[in-house]
Amino acid sequence: MLTTTRDMILPTAITGSYPRPLWFDASLGGRSFKTVMGDSLFREQYLDAVAAVINAQEAAGLDIVTDGDSRFDLAVGGKSWFFYPIERMGGITGHRDTSRGWMARHGLRPGKILWEVQEAYQPGVVTDRLTRGPLEYTAIWQIAQRLSDRPVKFGAICAPALASMLWDEHYHDDKALVLDMCDIMNAEFKELAAAGCPVIQVEEPRHHGLSTLADCTDHDLEFQTEAFNRQLDGVDAEIWVHTCWGNPNQQRVYWEVPSYERALPHLLQLNADVITFECASSDGKDLPLFAQYKTDKKIGIGVVSHCNTIVEPAEHVANLIRRALEYIPVEQLVVTTDCGFGREGLSRRIAYYKCVALVEGTNIVRRELGLPEARVRAADPRLYFATAGGEG
Repeated sequence: MLTTTRDMILPTAITGSYPRPLWFDASLGGRSFKTVMGDSLFREQYLDAVAAVINAQEAAGLDIVTDGDSRFDLAVGGKSWFFYPIERMGGITGHRDTSRGWMARHGLRPGKILWEVQEAYQPGVVTDRLTRGPLEYTAIWQIAQRLSDRPVKFGAICAPALASMLWDEHYHDDKALVLDMCDIMNAEFKELAAAGCPVIQVEEPRHHGLSTLADCTDHDLEFQTEAFNRQLDGVDAEIWVHTCWGNPNQQRVYWEVPSYERALPHLLQLNADVITFECASSDGKDLPLFAQYKTDKKIGIGVVSHCNTIVEPAEHVANLIRRALEYIPVEQLVVTTDCGFGREGLSRRIAYYKCVALVEGTNIVRRELGLPEARVRAADPRLYFATAGGEG
């Protein structure tokens, strides 16, 4: 039986996505994953890529690993996070250019990188009732789990966030569309859990993003909670909820990082075992909120940033963990990344050493608390001085 965070103190993990190997240039292109795995070239590239991504995380000493979201096509700004499910659901036809509304709200115009990213995100048009389609999350997770004896966390976009990338010409009722989408994702998550997936991460509830808007009401946030929890009903696995402040092409959507303060009491009502928060980018400014809002959930804090190419020093990571422990009990703290690494902007080398820094910083605190440390293979000098004839 695979362990989960229920069995760990200060467990470490990344959010999910990881940079593709440069040689992995095949794509699904909207096709069924199981079907394309029958293509020899794609199959070899995909299996080798997932093995490489998992091996890197294990070498860095992470307790929980991911498949790097390797199912996603190499697309502008992480477009496949939205469009992997959109391309496979029934009831969605074509696309519509409505990105300018989002662009205008953030003061964007041609010549800005986020304009270019958002221009590539053409919303799908809902022309009929939504149906599930071949998402095939279970098959994707099973391949990754066979490559590791550590728990493989499977992450997927939540229904409310996914609905935000759709143009409705059928329901004419935003809530009805979202709730049908929730039922589709619930069926997929139930199947994944029944297959033995130990950790399912449902990504990016809309609460904190909506709370930055002047017209957001408590009723809006309460509906978001109802919808999000609908996806999780009867899903028998450890559930993580990932939150961050955006990750299109490793860019900051908000230059001044907002606060979770208004959204936090609503986020804590989600039916999850672990909720993760972006903390590295804000230098942990929201950590004192966890003294104000008590919870029995585990809290994941991001200690390395996805938005820069500087590998954080281990002591910097340790300092952020120490500050978190002033407000969050050690048995409830999870150490992770602000967001994913695989949105075009980071190399594999930088992503790998950010993982190493995350674990080495956690090890500093583990030593101080008398807890067992994780082995980081990158710190083994034999990796650098081995020769064909033996150790040099």
